[in-house]
Amino acid sequence: MSEQRVASRYAKSLLDLAEERGTLEQVKQDMDLFRKTLEQNRDLRLLLRNPIVKHDKKLAILKAIFGGKVSDITEKFFSIVTQHNRESALEWVATEFQSQYDLLRGMQVAQVTTATPLAPALREQLNTIVREQSGLQNVTLQESVDESLIGGFILRVGDRQLDESVRNSLRKLRNSFKENPYQHHIN
Repeated sequence: MSEQRVASRYAKSLLDLAEERGTLEQVKQDMDLFRKTLEQNRDLRLLLRNPIVKHDKKLAILKAIFGGKVSDITEKFFSIVTQHNRESALEWVATEFQSQYDLLRGMQVAQVTTATPLAPALREQLNTIVREQSGLQNVTLQESVDESLIGGFILRVGDRQLDESVRNSLRKLRNSFKENPYQHHIN
């Protein structure tokens, strides 16, 4: 099972428990802190992935970093994950938690990458696509620019991706030529 799928299940369990206990907002803050810490600390990410480091050592490090800064539920959550030898999934848990939290709140966050900054008309068109696909009215687009796309866009919503970039079209065309070079001759 992929680490991301495992993380999604752990995140869902944590979200359900926090909601049941009335501590959802606190656990959300914990997960924000955890995600920010992982983003800024490559060594911690590598440590959590390292199969040589024993699970109790990883838990001790997590407690040293987050002890007293996160809720009891989050501390116990770290213990459970390490007991089940799934520390490498922790890297994805905070992101999955955020996605599931947004859905619970009726929000949909989509990532859009374009070659140049989004024009207002395309932004509205993408918002409409995401609203129709998700069935949610509250949509947030996280925009980024990647000039290597040449043109078009890549839209990610949850675990789905729509790649309408020129770079992807060129890649498909190149692969088509490689697969059958004799069919594509010019008259």
